[in-house]
This record gives sequence, C-alpha cells and structure tokens, in this order.
Amino acid sequence: MADKIKKYLFDIHEAILSIESYLGEKCDFYVYQQNKMLRRAVEREFEIIGEAMNKLDDIDPNLPISSKKLIIGMRNRVIHGYDRIDDGIVWGAIVRHLPILKKEINDILNT
Repeated sequence: MADKIKKYLFDIHEAILSIESYLGEKCDFYVYQQNKMLRRAVEREFEIIGEAMNKLDDIDPNLPISSKKLIIGMRNRVIHGYDRIDDGIVWGAIVRHLPILKKEINDILNT
C-alpha cells in the first residue's frame, strides 16, 4: 500500500477517534446539540475525514469503503453550507456511519 494512502487512512482513523473522544462514553445527542464548541469540533473532524476520503478516492477509487460519496458530501455540506448544518444529520452520521467507517479503515490498515 502506498504511503499516501496509509497517511490518509491514518488521518481518517485519528479523526474518528477524536470524535469518539469528544463525545465520551455517553454519546448523548442533547449534550452534543447544546454545546457549540463540541459541535464545531466534530464538524472540523468531519471536514478532515471528508477531505482525506476525497484524496483517497482520487488515488484509489477501488478502496473498499462503503460510504465514500456520503462522507465527501458531508464534508462539502460542513464547509460550504456552514449556515445550514443540521445537527440531526451530523448526529446520524456519527451513530450510523462512523462505526462502519472505523471498521473499514481498520480492516484496510491491517491488511
């Protein structure tokens, strides 16, 4: 595996771990929604994940990551539509898509 690919996969992995760390074990939507600094931190990590995913897709579009387009779309929404970010959509990505992405990234890194 090329070093660039490893770097972007590692960046995604680190961003996921950061989101998990920010949310803590409770991972409570109400706490997330009421804390502007927490929301902004999570949004920033999604920017990093999406940008790294975009670069990965340019290098190797055949990487087995199921939600590539969704992740890149989330990045675009956070960056370009900052005034229209829906906390519920971000939260849905956190609880539904991040665990799957984390597993896929770990599987690729460990092969």
